[in-house]
Amino acid sequence: MVSLLRAAHRPLVIATGLLAVVMLVSLAGLVVDGRTMAGESVWVKPLKFGFAFALYAATLAWLLTMLTKAKRFGWWVGTVIAVAVTIDVAAITFAAARGTFSHFNLETDPVTNFTTQVLIYGVPPVFVSNLIIAILVLVQRVGDRAMTTAIRAGLVLAVHGTAVPYWMAFVGGIKERTVLNANGEKVKMVIGHGIGDPDGTGMPLTNWSVTGGDMRVPHFIGMHGIHALLILTIVLGALAARVGWLRAEKARARLVGVGAFAYIGLTALVTWQAARGQSLIHPDAVTAGVFAAIVLATLAAAAAVIASAKRAPRLVTESG
Repeated sequence: MVSLLRAAHRPLVIATGLLAVVMLVSLAGLVVDGRTMAGESVWVKPLKFGFAFALYAATLAWLLTMLTKAKRFGWWVGTVIAVAVTIDVAAITFAAARGTFSHFNLETDPVTNFTTQVLIYGVPPVFVSNLIIAILVLVQRVGDRAMTTAIRAGLVLAVHGTAVPYWMAFVGGIKERTVLNANGEKVKMVIGHGIGDPDGTGMPLTNWSVTGGDMRVPHFIGMHGIHALLILTIVLGALAARVGWLRAEKARARLVGVGAFAYIGLTALVTWQAARGQSLIHPDAVTAGVFAAIVLATLAAAAAVIASAKRAPRLVTESG
């Protein structure tokens, strides 16, 4: 573990540690601070952002050590992400401590305006840097074929996830409105996470809207696609010790490819669903039908890969 930390991207490791501190502070806030805003504790948002970005920063800190080309350039790009996500989450936490909204806040007092500007200009560096790292990984191999497939698809999904905030403006529209912050003060807001219902009536914990579409759904799913695919890769690698046909790198890579297909399909589906103003938990017949088609296609592709992998050893034996 110590050697892994030493080899990992130092700024991203530091960012992960700082974000972990934000999580601890937010957890304490949930216990001792009873203020609420938009139906949830003011500390839920910094907790969620701290966790999400800590997980992603830790993943990138490890991933950048696997680059074989443009390693120095990749290091600087990773540093941009480390600084940007730390500043973004710090701004979100600061706004939460003040009991007001960090995003979409139109209030013009100097402190609120500064916080809002930090977040407005903090998203593009993360998006562009993710895109650059995705390109770097696409043009080289990192790890075995299964791992490379997982990382490539995961980074493409992450780029989609970081692009979703821009969708909020273009798909959701402006929708100026006035809401109450945790201090009971009226706050002018613009845009919003929800499509159809700008603020939504949220689910427990995630606060994703149950009254309309919510672009936080594809944002979350896209950002964490790399983690889902890496877990799949690790599980297949562990199973290879006991399942003979999984020992073939080609078979594992193809199964990870199937998983990537399914995850990309799911991400596209929930993006389309949210853009149509439809809650994740209230799909219409069309959404349910597309989801069923993705599941059936995934199962069919997985079955084909498994059948081919199981036949491969026999074919080798017969040819020998």
